[in-house]
Amino acid sequence: MTMPSASSSKSSTPTAGEEEEESSGSSSSRRATTSIIRDEDYYFEDGSCILLVQDTLFNVHRSMLSRDHSSFGAMFSLPQGGLEAEGKSDDNPIVLPGDKASEFRHFLWALYALPHELRIINSPGADLTLLIDIARISNKYSFKSLETWALDAVHEYVNRKPSPLFFTSIDTYSSSSSSLTDRSSTSTSTSSSSSSSSSTLSIESTESLTRLIQLAQLCNHERLLNTMINLLRQLMSKSLQYAYLAMKLADDLDIRALRGSAYLEVMQKSVVVRKPSPSASSTSTTTTTMEEAEGSSKDSEREVTLKEGSIDPQGRLVISPSQRLRLLSGYWNLTRQWEKLRTHPPVFAHSSSCGASWHHHGCTQSWVEFWKEKTKGEGVLEMGLADVLGRLRKVQKDYEKWGSATYMHHDCRLAARRCIGELVRGVEEKLPDYFGDEEGEEDYGVM
Repeated sequence: MTMPSASSSKSSTPTAGEEEEESSGSSSSRRATTSIIRDEDYYFEDGSCILLVQDTLFNVHRSMLSRDHSSFGAMFSLPQGGLEAEGKSDDNPIVLPGDKASEFRHFLWALYALPHELRIINSPGADLTLLIDIARISNKYSFKSLETWALDAVHEYVNRKPSPLFFTSIDTYSSSSSSLTDRSSTSTSTSSSSSSSSSTLSIESTESLTRLIQLAQLCNHERLLNTMINLLRQLMSKSLQYAYLAMKLADDLDIRALRGSAYLEVMQKSVVVRKPSPSASSTSTTTTTMEEAEGSSKDSEREVTLKEGSIDPQGRLVISPSQRLRLLSGYWNLTRQWEKLRTHPPVFAHSSSCGASWHHHGCTQSWVEFWKEKTKGEGVLEMGLADVLGRLRKVQKDYEKWGSATYMHHDCRLAARRCIGELVRGVEEKLPDYFGDEEGEEDYGVM
């Protein structure tokens, strides 16, 4: 037995009957217009359970499907009554909706593979698609041990150095608008051969990242999910494409740990975020209107169909209305939060020895003067208005450089340092809340 691939061949063997029109609900009429074939690798002559996945019949052993306390075992134990049991013949198979034949073939490979064949899973030549399919099907049919084994193999695969998820180093993914435009399907410029290659590799990597984080979320595999979130955070700081991917995945899968940082990264990119036209459909494509350089008549307008996540010819990211609303809310909430922080220095508990042997008022005054001076310093003002985390970290650095030339008590200096650190962590934890769907008056509790 050899490891199957997604394009594994199949044999066209006798089917479940010719195409015919029947009004009855029999299994033959259900598949009357479909050409059914037997799988070349997993239609065993001595099999005891026939399954139909898409247009492919698998004949495997019930004892194999009943292992690991799977849902198949529970299904086989149900009484059939007077009806003919499904899975006994090609004409009346057990139908598995929602699965692909290639995925189920990969799953069966894991069930039937010999020990020496399984070694490839932990080798440099491991097939990520194979592992993902095994984990997904195992999760669906409650093969818990097999699911855990496959997910651990996926996690090991992802953590290899250099990462096999990328055919080139992460640093090759530039966030410049020109390279992003080359990647966009709507770009009118001609890409060079090297740009086309980078685009292809980037698309493949994006698809792999999406499938992996969806799998980790589906199977509730915390280690894999955390690994993928950390990887996306690294990638999105280098490319707007990955920042948008992280933002979309955070929304689609409700990943709080990723949402705040992803939205913040998109908001801080130099590419202008663009709102789709009101005439856009509710699907993933939107319509934007672009005026010609000269002329203001209606004839000078032309419509260009753009896909969400792409870059328009003017270098702007196309996003959905709901994403735009969250970005605007985030900008408003973060700028307002910074104004509160700037005008209200954090309060910390003074050391008991400060009041006994130090001028308590002078200690407080020294801290307040430092805070007001540094929060309007040149380094802070160079950052974006909504970059609260960046500004706080700059103040934190300035505090470390403040030295001993201060009228603050030593213990109070340590308390103030902890206070700044807690402030940074508080903003990080509350970051997803800033990017709500509506502008609100919430107190995010970071002060």
